[in-house]
Amino acid sequence: MRAVPTWAVTTAAAAPVLLVGGWTVAGSRQPGGYDPVRDTISELAGQGATDSWIMIGCLVLLGCCYLATAAVLHAAGLPSRFLLAVGGVATIALVAFPRPKVGGSLGHGTVATVAVLALVLWPAGSALWLPRNGDAGHPARAEPPWAFRRAVALTVTALLLGLFGWFTFEVTGGSRTGLAERVAAVAVALWPLLAVLSARRAHLSRHTTYVPPISPDRPGAGGLPGPVPRRAPGPAPRSPGPPR
Repeated sequence: MRAVPTWAVTTAAAAPVLLVGGWTVAGSRQPGGYDPVRDTISELAGQGATDSWIMIGCLVLLGCCYLATAAVLHAAGLPSRFLLAVGGVATIALVAFPRPKVGGSLGHGTVATVAVLALVLWPAGSALWLPRNGDAGHPARAEPPWAFRRAVALTVTALLLGLFGWFTFEVTGGSRTGLAERVAAVAVALWPLLAVLSARRAHLSRHTTYVPPISPDRPGAGGLPGPVPRRAPGPAPRSPGPPR
């Protein structure tokens, strides 16, 4: 398994910070009628929003964080990394399809759905690609990091799908659309960070071995031969003579 660079931890950690910081700052710039519990994040970057560039910039940087994480998270496997990258590209593409001030937008809804589904399903990609309990063909191959084990990955995807279902319910007839979207978005943004930390910890534990110190008075210490045992004093033993 390849090492996860240190900067990847910083990049993955920046994703939830950008998301929460973006909607907090952008929301404070909106008129009094904006309600974060009722109104969505997309409205902060949509047409007619005050200082929409704040949320637009955060969405672009958020998508870049997902792309950077997908590029170096080799432990997740190619299917998961592909879905995470799709989610990053779709997150960036949202700024090209802003939500209109009144009514809906087919383009915005389509891109948002692609982004959400890709980011919700990417943990399950590793569960389907990696072996269930090690690799029977390669017994010496270590078990995958905990974030990419089948039970964990499928459980995370199920939880994220449940949050997405809650958001869908609120969109169709609820009054807490903004709250549901924010909870789901934070959960989606936190999992790449936990996955990176899991992969990095697994790599460090596999490549850190303990070498016991060698005592200098032990034979063979330092690659040198040990002392030669001496014979006890006394007459030298005579070799037996020829048989008579």
